[in-house]
Amino acid sequence: MKGTYDFQCNLAQTLNIVGDKWTLLVLHRILNNKNTFKELQEALKPIPTNILSDRIKLLEKNGFIVAQIYNEHPPRYQYLLTEKGMDFKHVFNSIILWANKHLEACKKTVCHEKCGKEVEIKYYCKDCDEYVDDLIIKELY
Repeated sequence: MKGTYDFQCNLAQTLNIVGDKWTLLVLHRILNNKNTFKELQEALKPIPTNILSDRIKLLEKNGFIVAQIYNEHPPRYQYLLTEKGMDFKHVFNSIILWANKHLEACKKTVCHEKCGKEVEIKYYCKDCDEYVDDLIIKELY
């Protein structure tokens, strides 16, 4: 990745990892069971092989995925999400729902598997044991 943000901020630090043209797409494809280099390359045409390799290394270095060998000779790896990587599905779902609402060329949404209807995002406060709308961003010290 070319430039990075040099300040302590949740958004900036996250963008330092996933904020380029390809990283989010690579992570999303792994989340959707495209687990080998070849599967990723085919799903993300026209991604250059060196870029795909770099993005896989970046995601591995930052703990989003792990490489697991599935063929010894020649060595072939599949890429599996860690808990950290799996948690990113909520970010993808938010982006998909936002895009479905605000962009014209969207081809997917997030639905409840049981009934097939689109879902919406709600925030839950475990201390109050209720869904809430009155959100603020608070500095952590």
